[in-house]
Amino acid sequence: MGCCNSCFSKKPISRNDNLNNRHSPGKTAAFAGDNGGVPVFSEYSLVDLKAATNNFSTEFIVSESGEKAPNVVYKGRLQNRRWIAVKKFSKMAWPDPKQFADEAWGVGKLRHKRLANLIGYCCDGDERLLVAEYMPNDTLAKHLFHWENQTIEWAMRLRVALCIADALDYCSTEGRPLYHDLNAYRVLFDEAIEMIRGKNILLLMDSHLEGNFSTEDAYVVVDLASRCLQYEPRERPNTKDLVAALAPLQNKSDVPSYQMLGIPKHEEAPTTPPHPLSPMGDACSRTDLTAIHQILVMMHYKDDEGTNELSFQEWTQQMRDMLEARKRGDLAFRDKDFRTAIDCYSQFIDVGTMISPTVYARRSLCHLMCDQPDAALRDAMQAQCVYPEWSTAFYMQAVALAKLDMHKDAVDMLNEAATFEDKKRAK
Repeated sequence: MGCCNSCFSKKPISRNDNLNNRHSPGKTAAFAGDNGGVPVFSEYSLVDLKAATNNFSTEFIVSESGEKAPNVVYKGRLQNRRWIAVKKFSKMAWPDPKQFADEAWGVGKLRHKRLANLIGYCCDGDERLLVAEYMPNDTLAKHLFHWENQTIEWAMRLRVALCIADALDYCSTEGRPLYHDLNAYRVLFDEAIEMIRGKNILLLMDSHLEGNFSTEDAYVVVDLASRCLQYEPRERPNTKDLVAALAPLQNKSDVPSYQMLGIPKHEEAPTTPPHPLSPMGDACSRTDLTAIHQILVMMHYKDDEGTNELSFQEWTQQMRDMLEARKRGDLAFRDKDFRTAIDCYSQFIDVGTMISPTVYARRSLCHLMCDQPDAALRDAMQAQCVYPEWSTAFYMQAVALAKLDMHKDAVDMLNEAATFEDKKRAK
């Protein structure tokens, strides 16, 4: 469960807080190993976000307020297969690109399990975009007001309240109090306040609960709500008080949230693909880099046949130099000098006269050996582009995804690779 950083305030922040944490413009997010797989905050290119959202297709809109809202949220999928949420602002909301970038970097430093963490932004021309973790199970408003299967039971509502209080307390502690604009969509009160002050529990409680709640707990929650609505800020409870008051009310702690919300549990991906695996597939499923290295050395370039058709004119001195670079890379690869192999294979690839999926696969493994899984994933995807049905390209992606802690995607890739191997064996 995550509280969205929708409270993207326009309160200026110190630029000095951000400059030391910035990455080079245009770089996509790198994965932070100490944040449970949450990418570090980075600047994204507009090209990347257009590709992720199918050019901001209306089919990708996920915000409940609809397409005509001034700030629309899209879901998208990055090249590394990570799902994201992209919030698109109008230029009118943030006319100053510098202020937008500064505020984004300030909020982007927050990292908490109760937040839909902000992982990046894009400020390109008139475009103002934020990139956050994607939350697939809709908003609190959807479950409160537009439920189809079952309403949220009392214990789950208390859990939601505690999680929100926990998130607010973290933000307050980090100097980014995000109290304004906190709502299930937008919470509107009319005279729905005099009832709270009068503590008329039966009138206040959601009738869909059908009396299935603790009256004693309800009085505590109503009292908290009443105090939170006080006109004078000093009369409202602080976030630590909210957490302390809500924590003792929690029950059914052993019941998963998805069960209380009536959401079907996503089936766990199988630990091994259903297909019989080749030696390459077996090594990749175990992320045995040494075994993968031995197999790639033995394969040599037999799978590159048919991927290049060179004219006589292309057999120039440049061509001979390029093949010499590949030869040096192969020697370094065989001798496990992986950094030298990366340099030599890069010289071969950069010339661009020949395109070799095997070189991409080998350089992918070199990156893995050098603890560079992002670069390894990019090379494995390039190998797939050159040879779309090459199982080795999919296997190498699986290993890179596993190293990035994207285990479900890794298993999906193993399955795809095994499927292509089955097709090849059947021919």
